[in-house]
Amino acid sequence: MISQTAEYALRAVIVLGSHPDRPLTAQQIAVRTRVPAGYLCKVLQALGRAGLVEAQRGLGGGYVMSRRLEELSILDVINAVDPLKRIDRCPLGMPAHERRLCSLHEQLDQGIALVESLFGQTTIAQLLADQNPSRPLCEVAALDSSYSHP
Repeated sequence: MISQTAEYALRAVIVLGSHPDRPLTAQQIAVRTRVPAGYLCKVLQALGRAGLVEAQRGLGGGYVMSRRLEELSILDVINAVDPLKRIDRCPLGMPAHERRLCSLHEQLDQGIALVESLFGQTTIAQLLADQNPSRPLCEVAALDSSYSHP
């Protein structure tokens, strides 16, 4: 449903949100998120252009969140790097469907609308508050030495 780029962006934001007291380098984020560093830099640049993160230069620099986690939704992060695409016209270009989608594309669009609504109502702060030892977020599992990637 969402692209790998959007998944990477969400992982990066979770890591940064988990460490609000200090900047993290792209390399530190890459290790914690298991995202290739080169690709992660592009993701972080997109998040920066959207005003979600900012880079702090110099000794002890790195990336920090630019927005409060309570105000930042999953949808905000996804839309910053690879927006969900609603179906507003017939993907097949059929003239008979110019004014109204067929039932298939109407149902698909309604599904996308539900996902948009759910992601728009869920903040990064909620995700971080929801974690517990039996269901750690990705970063915690990635750093656990007993964790092995399938």
